[in-house]
Amino acid sequence: MSYALSVVMNSSAALLNDPAKTDYTFAAQLPYLRIALLELQEQFELNNIPVTNETSAGITVDAGVKVIGFNTTPALPSDLIEIQQIWERLDGSSEPFIPMTRFEFLPHYLEGEPVSELIYWSWIKQELRFIGATTDREIKLDYISSLFSPNTADETTIITVINTQTFLTYRNAALCAEFIGENPSRAQALNVDAGMAMDRALGIPTKGKQSIAIRRRPFRAAYRTRSWIG
Repeated sequence: MSYALSVVMNSSAALLNDPAKTDYTFAAQLPYLRIALLELQEQFELNNIPVTNETSAGITVDAGVKVIGFNTTPALPSDLIEIQQIWERLDGSSEPFIPMTRFEFLPHYLEGEPVSELIYWSWIKQELRFIGATTDREIKLDYISSLFSPNTADETTIITVINTQTFLTYRNAALCAEFIGENPSRAQALNVDAGMAMDRALGIPTKGKQSIAIRRRPFRAAYRTRSWIG
């Protein structure tokens, strides 16, 4: 169920005994609502709530390319937070994608070796690092994505993530009570409600994830066992 952030700010003002928004105007509330949006986004990312899951379009990695970042060509998805899995295949082919293996650092014993596939990847300084393949490769990323653009959010912004309105209402009200109204006791009470709302927002999708079946690797030669020599 989608909603506008104006609905959140109207409810927050009501919790602060100012339904007419005489003191807690949209402009006054907005900096604190943006903080609440950031907190909500970080909690969903931290707990890998399914709504943060995303798969990229195919990305062509030309032969010899060893680095892909947010400002390279091609570039990483702009909403990427954390990579969960990378898949590769020969660019332009209809071959099935095969999983790549993550290393904290790339194996140095492969430096200078002619390898036809990417095989390994590392995530260093917010860049994808490869050994570099001798063929053009197509990769796809399964990753945790950002949900919002808090820095540009205002009362007209539409939120489409379900079960988030209650948390934003209470947390925004708590921040406003603390930093605009300078009322720590009201802020504390509202933060308790915000914490319970966050527990519910996290708990419902987490229970749903418990029913996901684990896909085991099929035992067949066609699944692919590969060496690092191309």
